[in-house]
Amino acid sequence: MNERLEILNSTFRLSEFRKGQREIIDAVLAKRDVMAVLPTGGGKSLCYQLIAVHEQKLVIVISPLIALMRDQVISLERLGVPTGSLHSGQSDDDKREVFKNIARGGAFVLYLSPERAHKPGFKTWIQKQDIALFAIDEAHCVSQWGHDFREEYGLLAELKTLRRDVPILALTASATPIVLDDIERSLALVRPERQVHGFYRPNLFYQVETCADENEKYRFIFESVKRTPEGRVLIYCGTRKKTEELAKILSDKFEGVGHYHAGLSADRRTETQKAYIEGRFRILVATNAFGMGIDQADVRLVAHFQLPANIDSLYQEMGRAGRDGKPSTCLLLYSKADKGLQSYFITNADAPKAVIRLRWQNLEALVAYAEGGECRHSEILAYYKDKQRLTACGHCDRCKPDSDRRIPRSTQAVSVQVRKRKRGGATSTGEALTPENSRTFQRLKEWRLRTAKELDQPAFVILSDKSLRDLVSRQPQSLSDLNQVYGFGPTKIERFGADVLRELAEF
Repeated sequence: MNERLEILNSTFRLSEFRKGQREIIDAVLAKRDVMAVLPTGGGKSLCYQLIAVHEQKLVIVISPLIALMRDQVISLERLGVPTGSLHSGQSDDDKREVFKNIARGGAFVLYLSPERAHKPGFKTWIQKQDIALFAIDEAHCVSQWGHDFREEYGLLAELKTLRRDVPILALTASATPIVLDDIERSLALVRPERQVHGFYRPNLFYQVETCADENEKYRFIFESVKRTPEGRVLIYCGTRKKTEELAKILSDKFEGVGHYHAGLSADRRTETQKAYIEGRFRILVATNAFGMGIDQADVRLVAHFQLPANIDSLYQEMGRAGRDGKPSTCLLLYSKADKGLQSYFITNADAPKAVIRLRWQNLEALVAYAEGGECRHSEILAYYKDKQRLTACGHCDRCKPDSDRRIPRSTQAVSVQVRKRKRGGATSTGEALTPENSRTFQRLKEWRLRTAKELDQPAFVILSDKSLRDLVSRQPQSLSDLNQVYGFGPTKIERFGADVLRELAEF
C-alpha cells in the first residue's frame, strides 16, 4: 500500500485516493476481473493508469472517443507516464512510433477504439505482449440494456478468450444492477468483483420541477441562468430543434450562448466544444450527443429542459456539474409532454422487444423519480445500490424546500411564443390536501419508505407521490379498483395492492 501511495504522490501528484479508487486498484492487482462504477468526475482513469506504473507493464484501454483519448494522452505525457493512442486520425508514421515506444517495455498506457481491438493483426499482436490489464472505459456501451449501446463494444468478450491471464477492468459512470449483470456477461468476466462507489455528490443541489407548459419551463431556465452569473451552464434538450430554438432565445438575453447536437458538421461540433472549454461559450444548449469525455470543472448549473430517456442518462448528465467540488445546481424540468416525446422515441425504435420493454420500464422509473417525494440523493444511492446510503441529504428540493439554492418559480412574463398546451398537461404533485387526507397521505408515505428499505429499492420504484395522492383521492376498496389509480398496472397491483388496501383500511 505504501508503494501505491508513493506512486499516487510522486507520479500523479495527488495526496490521497478518492472514494473507491483504492478498492478497485487492490482488486486489479490481485488479478481479479472488476466491474467498477464511479460517478462522472470520480477518477476512473487513475484506476488503470496507476496499474501501468505499479506493474511496469502495458495497460490497454478501450475508449469510444478520439477526443477523450487525446485528452488522456496529453495529461499522462505531462505527468511523464509513457502513453499513446491508435485511432483513425493518425498517420502510419504516428502509429509506428506508438508501437516502437511500447516495444521498449515497461509502463505504457495505450488507448484505442473498440473497432481496432477487433482487427486480426491486433489480436495476434496482443497475444505476444506483456499486458497488466485490459480497461474497458464507458462500459455501459457493452449492454443492450444500457443508455448508449454500441455494437462494436459487444464483441469485446474476445479479449478474455485471447488473454485469459489478463484481468479486465470494466468502468462506467452510471449503471443499474441489471446493466452491470449484462456488462459482466457480455465481457465474459470471470467471478468479477463489483465495486460501486461515489454516487453521493454533496456539493450538488438536486431540484425537480413539474411544469404545466413550456412557458413555465422558460421562466425556470431564465431564472436559473440569471442566478448563475459565474461558471459554465449546460442545458440539455430532447431534440435538435428544441436545442437550436432555446439557444436562440437565450442568446437574445445572455452573452456567450452556443448549441451542440449530432446534426451539426463534425467541424462545427469540434469548434463548439472547444469554444465551451475555452469559455467563449459560457452557456451551452445541447442534446445528449454532448458530454462523454468532457471534464469541465466549473459547471455551476446543469438544467434539463426536457426529460431524458432514463435515470442513467439523467445522472450522468447531472454529474457534469460541480466537478471542482464547489456548490452547483442540477435542475430537471418535467412535463407530461416530455413523457410523450420519449414514448415516441421508444415506439419508433428499431430494437428487440425485450430492449423496448426495458426502455419503457426505465422511462416509467424516471417519471416516478420526478414525481417522487423522498430525498433525491437518497433515492439515487438506493437506485444504484451504492455502498453508501443516507436518509436525508439536506441539499435537495425535498429535504430543504426553502433552501436559498433552490431556483424559485418566477412569475415574470416571458416574451416567448410557444405552442399552447392544455393547462392540465402536467399535474403538480403539490395539490392541497385536507387535514384528514394529509394524514392518510403521510401514512402511505411511511408504508412506502418501510417497503423500500425492506426491498432495498428507492421509494419511487415502489410508488410515486402522484400515485399516493391518487390513492388518497379515490380510496379504492378492492384490487380491481386499483386499476383506476395512477401508476398501478398488473405488476404493481400484484406486488403492492393488498398492502396498500390494508393500509387504507386500517387508517
